[in-house]
Amino acid sequence: MRRKDVYEVFDLFAKAKTKADKVKILQDNNSAALRDVCRGSLDKTIIWLLPKGKVPYEPSSEHSAPTTLLKQNRRFAYLIKGGSGPDLIPAKREAIFISILEGIHPRDAELLVSMINKKAPVKGLTRNVVSEAFPGLLKDTK
Repeated sequence: MRRKDVYEVFDLFAKAKTKADKVKILQDNNSAALRDVCRGSLDKTIIWLLPKGKVPYEPSSEHSAPTTLLKQNRRFAYLIKGGSGPDLIPAKREAIFISILEGIHPRDAELLVSMINKKAPVKGLTRNVVSEAFPGLLKDTK
């Protein structure tokens, strides 16, 4: 069975009626990419070294994206404070981010733009729901 893309998980999440259902959807579709988007959006200890706001990029075709967020999320380490790319010049870091956006499904790309702007990528995705689904994921929780 094919693993769902992150945007597909969030589509299911948005349709869920109860908090318990939302938590179960996250847990049942657990992936590093899903956890990274949740944490990158909601955890205040994750500081994106990218400009906020709209991102100028050319979205890939919905039906022929060359890669997936499930494969590209490991490159986030180059984009955050304290990550793998502390010496990268900002233009190189931005080029990495744009290459991720242009290579993945356009709906996943929209999620990433929300993430770097520290906005929940889907209505109902709260710190409380994420903490229940993935205990210990959010590092800024007391």
